[in-house]
Amino acid sequence: MKESVFFEFEFFALTVFSLILPVTLYAYMMWKRAISRKTVLLFGVVLILISGINVFLLQRLKEMAKISPSLIDDSVFRSELSLALYLIPAVFAGIGVNMISHILMSHLTEAESKFDQEHK
Repeated sequence: MKESVFFEFEFFALTVFSLILPVTLYAYMMWKRAISRKTVLLFGVVLILISGINVFLLQRLKEMAKISPSLIDDSVFRSELSLALYLIPAVFAGIGVNMISHILMSHLTEAESKFDQEHK
């Protein structure tokens, strides 16, 4: 094991799943002028999956920081600061759920109006 968890694969994976991948997804969504419902639904599901992966990686890094000789690891992953790190996956999961809810609500609204038109 290395001296610090900051040099482990899990930390680099956390960086990718917390920063690079979500920013890339948001940039793509903002760049597109038209997005299908299926794509928005997929983005919502991906954001929820990203948040789950982030929570798993944060817990793994916490366990690795316990046995690491570095004190910096403990101050980041085993202190109150780690609670702030859990806000990132919470935000991603919330946005993902909101996107899925938006798709479901718009589908139900259209289905209700179609039903009303057919049963006048």
